[in-house]
Amino acid sequence: MPTVRSPYGTPEPHRRKRPGRERNAFRTGRARPAPRAQTPYAATGLQPPRPGVLRASARRKPPDFGIIAAVAGLVGIGIVMIFSASSNRTFVSFGDPYYYLKRQALWVVISVAAMVFAMNFDYWRLRSLARPIFVFSLVLLVIVLIPGLGSGVHGARRWVGIGIARFQPSELEKLALTIFLASLLCERGRARSLRRGIVPVVLIAGLIFGLILLQPDLGTAVACAGTIAVMLFVAGANMWHLAGLGLAAVPVLYLAIFSAEYRRRRFLAFLNPWADPLDTGFHIIQSLYALGSGSLFGLGLGQGRQKFWYLPEQHTDFIFSVLGEELGFLGGAAVIALFALLAWRGFRVAVRAPDGFSCLLAAGLTAMIVLQAAVNIGVVTASIPITGIPLPFISHGGSSLIFTMAGVGILLNISRYQQA
Repeated sequence: MPTVRSPYGTPEPHRRKRPGRERNAFRTGRARPAPRAQTPYAATGLQPPRPGVLRASARRKPPDFGIIAAVAGLVGIGIVMIFSASSNRTFVSFGDPYYYLKRQALWVVISVAAMVFAMNFDYWRLRSLARPIFVFSLVLLVIVLIPGLGSGVHGARRWVGIGIARFQPSELEKLALTIFLASLLCERGRARSLRRGIVPVVLIAGLIFGLILLQPDLGTAVACAGTIAVMLFVAGANMWHLAGLGLAAVPVLYLAIFSAEYRRRRFLAFLNPWADPLDTGFHIIQSLYALGSGSLFGLGLGQGRQKFWYLPEQHTDFIFSVLGEELGFLGGAAVIALFALLAWRGFRVAVRAPDGFSCLLAAGLTAMIVLQAAVNIGVVTASIPITGIPLPFISHGGSSLIFTMAGVGILLNISRYQQA
C-alpha cells in the first residue's frame, strides 16, 4: 500500500476515501441523523443506562444487604429499648406498660411500607419533583410557627396536626433538602462556582436554619448544616470556599447559642454541669451516671435505675443512656458499629452510583442519618452541648422514623443500580 508523508515526518498509510454519510444521505434522500439529545445527566459527565436496561438490572441486582442488616438491627434494638425505657412511666401515667411500645410498633409498620415504596419508586423522577417537595416543606416550616396551627411541647413549636396524627415538618425538611441539593449540585461545575453554586446554597441554608431555629430546634439546624457541607464536598466544591463557610459559621453559631437565655445556660452547663446539678446540669449528670453504671456488660436488660424518674426524656433524646446502662459498653459499641456499617455501605453506594445526581443523593442521605446519630450520641456522652434531637431508628417518634426509613428506601433504590 503506498504511503504518504505526514506533516510530522512519520509515514502514514494512504487510504482511499470512502463516501461519507453526508454524501450517501444526499444520494438516497435520507436526512442525516440528528445528534443525540442531551439528557439531564449529561452535565454530570455520566450517562445513565437506558430505562429498559435499568429496569432489567433492578430485577437482577438486589438492594444492598449491608444497609438492610444495619437498619434492621437498629430498628429491632430501638423497639426493645423503647419498651425497657418507658414501661415503668407509662404504667404509672397511662396504666399500660406497653403504651409507647404499641405506638412505636405502628410507626415501624408504616415506616417499612414507606421504605418499600421508596425502594421501588423511580428515584430519577425525584429530580423533577425536588423543587415542589422543597417548597412544600418550607411552607410546613412556616405553618408550624403560626399559633393555632402548630403545636409544641416544653415551649418548642415543632409539630403540625392533631393527636397521634401530628408530625414534625423539620424531619420532612431534611429529606426534601437532600433531594433538592442533589438536583441542584449535580450540574457540572456548579459546586465550584461561587456565584452559581456556593451563594445559592448558603442562602437556602440560611433560610432553613432560621426557620428551624425559630421553633426552636438548634440540633436539627446543625444536622442540616452538616449535611449541606458533606454534599458540597462530594459535589467538588473548592476547599477554600468550604473553609470560608466553616469560619463564617462560627459567629452564626455563637449568636444562635447566646441569643437565647436557655441555650446559653445549656452551653455553660455543658462546660461544667456540676456547677448547677439540679437544673441546667441535671440532664448531663444523670446521663453520665447511667452510662457509667453500665460498665462493660451493663446491668441487664430492663434492670436500669436511671429511668425511674431520674433521667428525663429516657425513651426519646436520651435513650442511648438507658441502652448504655442496661447493655453496657458493648451494647453501645454495637449500636455505633451498626451506624458505622450504614455509613460505609451508604457512601459505597454513592461512590458506585451511575450518575452525579444518584451519587449526591446517596451521599446526602447517608450523611443526614449518620450526622444525626453522631449529634445525639455526642449529647448523651457530654461531648457536645444538649440539643433536642432523636437517635435515628432507636428513639421513640413517628416523624423521624418514617422519613428516615423513606430516605433509606431511596438509598436502597440507588444501590440496585450501582456499578461494580
